[in-house]
Amino acid sequence: MTILTLSRRSLFATAATGAIAAPAILTTSLLDPATAAAEEAPAKPPRFHSFKFGAMDVTVISDGTRAADKPNETFGTNQKPEDVSALLTANFLPTDKFVNGFSPVLVKSGSELILFDTGMGEGGREWGAGQLRAGIQAAGYKPEDVTQVVITHMHGDHISGLMEGGKPAFPNARYVFGEAEYAFWKDPARMGTPAENGHKGVMKNITPLAEKATFVKDNADVAPGVTGMAAFGHSPGHMIYRLESEGQSLILTADTANHFVLSLQRPDWEVKFDMDKAKAAETRKRVFDMIATDRLAFIGYHMPFPAVGYVEKQGEGYRYTPATYQFAL
Repeated sequence: MTILTLSRRSLFATAATGAIAAPAILTTSLLDPATAAAEEAPAKPPRFHSFKFGAMDVTVISDGTRAADKPNETFGTNQKPEDVSALLTANFLPTDKFVNGFSPVLVKSGSELILFDTGMGEGGREWGAGQLRAGIQAAGYKPEDVTQVVITHMHGDHISGLMEGGKPAFPNARYVFGEAEYAFWKDPARMGTPAENGHKGVMKNITPLAEKATFVKDNADVAPGVTGMAAFGHSPGHMIYRLESEGQSLILTADTANHFVLSLQRPDWEVKFDMDKAKAAETRKRVFDMIATDRLAFIGYHMPFPAVGYVEKQGEGYRYTPATYQFAL
């Protein structure tokens, strides 16, 4: 295995020569052919970003990205298309396309290795996603090392990696699921409604693991320094998680905001995939008001990779600032 590592020393040595170093501590691994074949890895090497957070080791893994057309049909669906285009143009973004990324998070805390969300899984590999397993190995872990899998909510891009070849993808893990989320999706009443495919995905990926799962509500402690918080709206039981270590706090916001400009600068704008659009907007403002006021770092599942950043209040919303070397010092 060939590993390219940017250490703290090399970061500053590079900066001293006038070159621009990659932000924070970023390690990229190129899998050897045998491992790549075994993991069905895509042609591009898996991407991950690791940093220290207090006594925790945090690794963000890119499960893949997908480009889509017509941003206004996903974000700002209650706005005039020209207003959506104007905001994109003001932020140096194309008006006809956008890129959506998927970023599960690994947290090493003591003897625990906790995985938050699981990406697209086997089905995503047909179009270049489903890279989580390869990314875990590239970061120096194995799927068998994961001791706990926490699912923020049960949309397909978060739960499809729970199974691999019809078996649990993380065979030694126990699970944490939101109680309200599971109650909604497992209900047979979802059949024959727009939520039918979501119900089927939950029955396939979540229900077989229910016996090894803990079902949590708001303010649930799921591990030392890890607390779940209700953030309903995007889905009926959507949860976010607060990590605390050595006096620092980091928020895993999951899908509270799904675009670093359109969802954050205009938190009231409706998003196609928010199931309760009014509640989602209310939650977005509550969560990001807290993050901005307390000057906290956050990881957003759909933020630009490596998905770690900050927000400050600006006008009617928030300005997003990606993290750079904050966790490398």
